[in-house]
Amino acid sequence: MTGEATNQLPLADLHAAAGARFGAFAGWNMPLTYPAGVMKEHLHTREHVGLFDISHMKLFLVTGPGAADLINRACPLDARALETRQSKYTFFLTETAGIIDDLIITRLGDERFMVVANAGNAATDEAHLRALAKDFDATIEPLDRVFIAIQGPEAATVLGKAGIATDALFFMQGFEPRANWFMSRSGYTGEDGFEIGLPEADARELLAKLLADERAMWIGLAARDSLRLEAGLCLHGNDITPDNDPASAGLMWAIPKDLRADGGFIGRAALAAILADGAKEKRVGLKPEGRQPVRAGAELFDADGKLIGRVTSGGFGPSAGFPVAMGYVSASLAKAGTRVFADVRGTKVPVDVHSLPFTQHRYRKG
Repeated sequence: MTGEATNQLPLADLHAAAGARFGAFAGWNMPLTYPAGVMKEHLHTREHVGLFDISHMKLFLVTGPGAADLINRACPLDARALETRQSKYTFFLTETAGIIDDLIITRLGDERFMVVANAGNAATDEAHLRALAKDFDATIEPLDRVFIAIQGPEAATVLGKAGIATDALFFMQGFEPRANWFMSRSGYTGEDGFEIGLPEADARELLAKLLADERAMWIGLAARDSLRLEAGLCLHGNDITPDNDPASAGLMWAIPKDLRADGGFIGRAALAAILADGAKEKRVGLKPEGRQPVRAGAELFDADGKLIGRVTSGGFGPSAGFPVAMGYVSASLAKAGTRVFADVRGTKVPVDVHSLPFTQHRYRKG
């Protein structure tokens, strides 16, 4: 975000004390790595517990008699069908079915919903919601919270030792365990994990307990990226943008079937037309041959040298043990095992279309 002041995390002092190397991301000064390094941070999360400061993301509380109707207009979602505590992955769409942002929405009560939005889109999302809210009896309240993710196979155990009970939550559920707290069980790593939004003083107290446990360590944005890429999860701004629709992005699973035909959400008609014609391209996993990663922005070609797609995310997968990437290819080439070629500084690198995810999800669903 050139020309704008960089936002500082409320806990920046803790990250500096932990030896973080900082860098700009979505208008924020974020910890990229810690002294352990990306490889160790990544593997520690897969094996134990990683702590992520995600306070750059934004929490919005949407309340009122018209809250569900507002969400149903803004998203391809049936908010009234959500049970209390149920979380759902969804999107804000443009009239042409482009993805403005991907979100997680949790029903907290009859007229209370929590919306978790991405950092780079927080201002856009808030303006979008407020414009739509003029037609509904609903209030939008941006929350000032520290937001922490606790991810990994030992996350529940480590939280329990710190005095935070997790037994009541399963994957894609969220609730308010105490005043001004929001806690959900989901994540961006493919592992079991939790997110807790809470006041700064409470966050510092909780983190002191968590970091006293040798199983937990700070994880930076670099390993967050490699973890989510192995898990086949999209990064808005890279893998999904307003130029991509849910059908092309392989995200139609997030839209209830009955809403595709008669939902009242913005972009429904355009999405229906795309589904009727068939998406022209598809988001796929990509596995480069050899050990050289293929990065975002690389163009993809078929064996005849015809441009057929592009890489949107790429790097090395420490758990997979090989380079991993995601991108878009012509729909006819989206089958796993299809060979394409990435242009890496003038060299055509063989790349195979690969099923997603690269590493198995280990969520606690019941």
